[in-house]
Amino acid sequence: MKLEKVLIANRGEIALRILRACRQLGLKTVAIHSTADKDLMHVKLADESICIGPAAAKDSYLNIPAIIAAAEATGASAIHPGYGFLSENADFAEMVEKSGFIFIGPTADTIRLMGDKVSAKKAMQRNGVPCVPGSAGALGDDIVENKRLASEIGYPIIIKASGGGGGRGMRVVRNENELENSIALTRREADMFFNNPAVYMEKFLENPRHIEFQVLSDGQGHAVYLGERDCSMQRRNQKVLEEAPAPFITAEQRKTIGESCAQACIDIGYRGAGTFEFLYEDGEFYFIEMNTRVQVEHPVTEMITGIDIVREMINVCAGMPLSIKQSNVKIKGHAFECRINAENPKTFLPSPGEITWLHIPGGPGVRWDSHIYQNYRVPPYYDSLVGKLIVHDDDRESARLRALEALNELILDGIQSNIPLHKDLLTDPVEIKGGASIHYLEQKLEAQN
Repeated sequence: MKLEKVLIANRGEIALRILRACRQLGLKTVAIHSTADKDLMHVKLADESICIGPAAAKDSYLNIPAIIAAAEATGASAIHPGYGFLSENADFAEMVEKSGFIFIGPTADTIRLMGDKVSAKKAMQRNGVPCVPGSAGALGDDIVENKRLASEIGYPIIIKASGGGGGRGMRVVRNENELENSIALTRREADMFFNNPAVYMEKFLENPRHIEFQVLSDGQGHAVYLGERDCSMQRRNQKVLEEAPAPFITAEQRKTIGESCAQACIDIGYRGAGTFEFLYEDGEFYFIEMNTRVQVEHPVTEMITGIDIVREMINVCAGMPLSIKQSNVKIKGHAFECRINAENPKTFLPSPGEITWLHIPGGPGVRWDSHIYQNYRVPPYYDSLVGKLIVHDDDRESARLRALEALNELILDGIQSNIPLHKDLLTDPVEIKGGASIHYLEQKLEAQN
């Protein structure tokens, strides 16, 4: 099928980002929306829009039959899932393709392969991607064998759901006495949340950083890596502040890990944009998972490479070869992304409501990815992300100062936001130095309360 019209199966800032990429490619767009989202910016700007259900996500953005029906009714040729919602749902990808549409993302088989942490780890090991020491596959019921394996790996260890994600289905075990009960509890949680009771065991790293590599692959034997991002500033396993490139990672490390990730993409026939996530401790990388979609933080990579990740993703999923080679990828300067959420900056409770005054920062190296506007009403039904402030400059310190200045210019009245948290973070001595662990922000917030 020729790519002519794209249905955007998402909402918010990523839906607007996809619409812009489609416009640049000369493609028509269809915006789906819930009854609560009729005033979203991308709905106003799309060539066509169609309501697919009530506010609850399960009745709209997660309603696969309604989305397929919307694509059929509007004559769309492709569906872009964005991130979240159905973006990594293999059944959705399969139904899209079987219904005669192009799925702008990997194949269903690839999503299933990488969505299962055990099979993903095996695929990575085949291609020399370093992995955390752990079980070769899902744990069995032999507690004696499980204790032997844990002892061999060395405590502390972590039990993880094979089909897990989003910080759920994980339990740290610090001694043998906790092991049997921890496995049983994690299995029950895995079955409840992911309909897959399989769990596996890994070495638990005490103070790692979270570093991820961005890749693009066309499923035709070509793949490139676009450097790495540091996403260690997290709260409850949710990223808050991201940057690229990652501090203190050498060009040699970038090349070694990046090449292994690109080769893994070729090996599994990966198509589209994807991210390899690693824990990094004591100079070593350990693969944890692959996100088979565009990431929230992709703009920092776009800023340091000049490559439009979303546009490239659309093209390769339409059957075109990658337009870039590894030799074309040059990293220039440094970028930060501040996730601006509609939430109380102290309690982190959501803060929906009407935006009474909005001033967006500007100037060289400043980018604002957002769907909000003055008098827009932030609904209470979805994720609290209302915008992403991205800045770029020649070096890390200049970029940090630019981010602070942009935050000072950003005015968002009528609702509460986490802008104060970002200002605090970007003036924190540990963040100024760089290289903080994934636990730092949680510890900092606990100390303040």
